[in-house]
Amino acid sequence: MNTIRGIELCTGSREELLPGFARDFPYIATRAELDDYLVPWHWHKTVELFYVESGSLEYHTPGGRVVFGAGSGGMVNRDVLHMTKPLCRTQKNIQLLHIFDPSLLGGEPGSRIEQKYIVPLTASRIELIPLFPGSAVQDAILQRMLQAFALNSQEFGYEARLRAALTELWLMLLKLARPLPTGKEPPGRGGGEAVKAMLAFIHEHYPEKLSVRQLAAAACLSERACYRAFAGCLHTSPVEYLKAFRMQAACRMLAQGNAPITEIGQACGLGSSSYFGRLFRECMGCTPSQYRRKWQDRDT
Repeated sequence: MNTIRGIELCTGSREELLPGFARDFPYIATRAELDDYLVPWHWHKTVELFYVESGSLEYHTPGGRVVFGAGSGGMVNRDVLHMTKPLCRTQKNIQLLHIFDPSLLGGEPGSRIEQKYIVPLTASRIELIPLFPGSAVQDAILQRMLQAFALNSQEFGYEARLRAALTELWLMLLKLARPLPTGKEPPGRGGGEAVKAMLAFIHEHYPEKLSVRQLAAAACLSERACYRAFAGCLHTSPVEYLKAFRMQAACRMLAQGNAPITEIGQACGLGSSSYFGRLFRECMGCTPSQYRRKWQDRDT
């Protein structure tokens, strides 16, 4: 299981880059140590099963926000825009994730298993299935999720056992989610394509001076439609989103390198060192130097 402290995004899109994800066995397990790192809005064609090991996390989707404490977890459906925000300040915010393509379970496209058990959930209007301890059914799913993490990848038959464990989890989730909602897609899926185009534009050009007009043009929208799309899908404005994304880029640069703080502020489109420092303290509760020491001390 790989340990990560942030995510990488594919060039030209907001789809998450999944290092180690192999076509012949489309699955990875990760241990995410988030702490103060907000995972920005992103999406992936894969399904995400997650378990909060410690701390607490806030998941945002176009349908709203859900807070998950230690011992809880859930499923994020494929192609759903989502964002994760750590909430706990007294202990590490750690989550374990199973990330896999549904084809791992469904097999050949058009197979009976895919049509009967996979597509009904992946094509439904469900964005997120939350799981909380205290319910017998949900407790059982959370325990099965943990058991799947405990499988030893070096043992004979690991891949077959893991696929069987994920299949059992999938059937339990499908049964829990029934009756599946149908009808118009939520804004985070098919209706979110315009938003994905604008997020991709921000991802490529955030160091530059950007206007709402430029963002709207990236998705062939008017400025008014751009504001509506951000409010309806991400529950924020284009300007506030851009500022938050730049801040997260700065956090990543502070944690992973030794570039001067002044250069980082300018490289992320956050201007002078004084403005960058003031904005950083407002958003992160510490100075850029303090943030850098906190993260880099973890690796020594």
